[in-house]
Amino acid sequence: MTWNVTPELFDSPDAAVLRRDYYDEVASRYWQRPATAEEIDEGLTDDGADRLVPPTGQFVVGRYEGRAASCAGFLVTDADAGIAELTRVYVRPGFRGTGGGGQLLAAIEDAARAFGIRLLRLDTRNDLVEARGLYAKHGYREVPAFHHRNQFAEHWFAKEL
Repeated sequence: MTWNVTPELFDSPDAAVLRRDYYDEVASRYWQRPATAEEIDEGLTDDGADRLVPPTGQFVVGRYEGRAASCAGFLVTDADAGIAELTRVYVRPGFRGTGGGGQLLAAIEDAARAFGIRLLRLDTRNDLVEARGLYAKHGYREVPAFHHRNQFAEHWFAKEL
């Protein structure tokens, strides 16, 4: 059983479904109820995913045994300083615990290095326990807040590449 993680356009059919599933899960957890289709559509409208393409970023899709099962992206925030933000990290629940999260992070880190990125950082929430565990397991350390633009951010992580 193997994972394969490759760059893919953020709006490819598989990527679009994964991004939708990602938003559904994070919104549903936050609201502590299932997100409606309208809320998901609204959350995905003008969400900045269109910047997850070279040279401003990259998006990857992970496949387990050929099935689209995970995604992640990074957005270059300061090219001169070699800084990017990790975003939309998602592994479908049925595929968690199979090593896909680590494969996903390794692929996105390799892609970021190819862009000249030396520091990858992210923000996340208290309720996204699995994500925080994944980041810590793979060398991301909690750091002081590096922005205040996201009202939902409660934890900030960074990793030197």
